[in-house]
Amino acid sequence: MSNVKEVIESGRAVLGIELGSTRIKAVLIDENHKPIASGDHEWENRLENGNWTYSLDDIWTGLRDSYKNLAADVQNKYGVTLKKIGSIGFSAMMHGYMAFDKEGKLLVPFRTWRNSTTGPAAERLIDLFQYNIPLRWSIAHLYQAILNGEDHVKDVAYFTTLSGYIHWRLTGVKALGIGDASGMFPIDVEKKDFNEEMVQKFDELVADKNFPWKLRDIMPKVMVAGEEAGVLTEEGVKLLDESGNLEAGIPLCPPEGDAGTGMAATNSVAKRTGNVSAGTSVFAMIVLEKELKKVYPEIDLVTTPDGSLVAMVHANNCTSDLNAWVGIFREFAESFGIKVDMNQLFGTLYNKALEGDADCGGLLSYGYLSGEFITGVDEGRPLFVRSPESKFNLANFMRVNLFTALGAIKVGMDLLMKEEDVAIDSILGHGGLFKTKGVGQRILAAAINAPVSVMETAGEGGPWGVALLAAYMKNKAEGENLEDYLAKKVFEGNAGSRMEPDPKDVEGYEVFTERYKKGVAIEKEALKSLI
Repeated sequence: MSNVKEVIESGRAVLGIELGSTRIKAVLIDENHKPIASGDHEWENRLENGNWTYSLDDIWTGLRDSYKNLAADVQNKYGVTLKKIGSIGFSAMMHGYMAFDKEGKLLVPFRTWRNSTTGPAAERLIDLFQYNIPLRWSIAHLYQAILNGEDHVKDVAYFTTLSGYIHWRLTGVKALGIGDASGMFPIDVEKKDFNEEMVQKFDELVADKNFPWKLRDIMPKVMVAGEEAGVLTEEGVKLLDESGNLEAGIPLCPPEGDAGTGMAATNSVAKRTGNVSAGTSVFAMIVLEKELKKVYPEIDLVTTPDGSLVAMVHANNCTSDLNAWVGIFREFAESFGIKVDMNQLFGTLYNKALEGDADCGGLLSYGYLSGEFITGVDEGRPLFVRSPESKFNLANFMRVNLFTALGAIKVGMDLLMKEEDVAIDSILGHGGLFKTKGVGQRILAAAINAPVSVMETAGEGGPWGVALLAAYMKNKAEGENLEDYLAKKVFEGNAGSRMEPDPKDVEGYEVFTERYKKGVAIEKEALKSLI
């Protein structure tokens, strides 16, 4: 403890804060990149006038509270008042739209990634750029506002993401890490900047509107991991630390998105590596060796925090319906007066799935609590389907629910691996699906036909990931890239448990996938027939 105390007092500890969809979390790390204190704040988005948003008051109240709780944790554990910090990094949920006028006033309420009202804009931009522009991207929001004839657009002097906004207010610097920037607008990975050709195409597209700005004028500067992106100002201190104990002048790394910090936290920034985060929703991030040959609406192209191209496949549904079925088994046990430990119940049922037939015995299910873009389903209708010939037993039932949790992501990943011949050397799995040792890991390995590793540290998540980026900026050696820094100074000796795909599981998953894709028609019919 004394060593940790000295690290904090001397200002060598590093802080990372991430604003997630439901929680704002702060993590303080030492010189060995180990978390030594934390604080968090629960929050929720709200639906206002048809728009999912967080108010500015929500943002700053939550940020201050998470920092206050972190400072209290430092005081309680080490008897130290937090004053000096070596470096700080901020990250947040990607995408969305925050637009400000020249006085810095927010012009319309923050439109988060969750808003899907940008369909016409995204469709037009995909056609213009020949590049996938998802509904949640910032440029889709800006162009949709133009298509809607919204009066505020002419007054836009700056638009950015949530992490970019916080960084700007705390430092005065209008900058964005390249990973987060890649969810605003397409990136030129060679130049590590917004794609200039597409910027010009956009300006030409809206030229007849006679706005007093060009696109470049109102976007943040793109920065890569390792660069210093300003320092905490006196004004910034007042916004972050109510106590006033924190000292100004602390250097900040470029603000990042949650995808980038997840890659840092899982050591997945090298080419031919990737990570799969599987919980309520599921997304896969694969670092590419080259551009894709085609445009796929199912695949986002973003970047690592140091600017390598990443294919991102995102599915809305993963473990929620699976968890609901496990809850039914708990109710069954409790009906007999048996009190069940939930960890034991999950472990027992998950392991039971490994006893099932490779293809789940002909069973089919969809855990669609919400719609699923990858399979073209607009609304959620969870379904369990079987034929009279299906082998309906507990092992197959659990197996099919685990298979279907990754069903949509498998469809997207197949585009990368079978259509684009993307090579993957290793995948890091993290999230709730992997808590039961060896089960979720084995299912994912079968789905993607590639080795899957699971590490304990992956559970630290995004706040730890952005703290690593802040530490890299502060401590990197001359010429040391992010890949080497993470591999040698953070994760060396922590490769995790690696599992190779079982050929029978792979074959069974392929059979299931064909059944899954054909059965989507049942899902679509359920939208018409089931209330």
